[in-house]
Amino acid sequence: MMKRIFLAAIVATFAAGSAFADDTCESKAVGKDGKALAGAAKTSFMKKCKQEACAPKAVGSDGKPLAGAAKNSFMKKCEMGA
Repeated sequence: MMKRIFLAAIVATFAAGSAFADDTCESKAVGKDGKALAGAAKTSFMKKCKQEACAPKAVGSDGKPLAGAAKNSFMKKCEMGA
């Protein structure tokens, strides 16, 4: 019984972590002066942040990194949050 509760807690933690991935990029969007980024600077930062967050996840079921169209499709879906 205790193992099931522990396993459920771990699964919920990972699910919540992936759901809030965009919030972490949003919270990191701060300039050198400590002010929040805006406009083109924020857009560029958010795009780069999402790419860096999704790139390590682009792995096939066999454990090898994705390439070509499969990687492009995965990255697009990951960056959109789907």
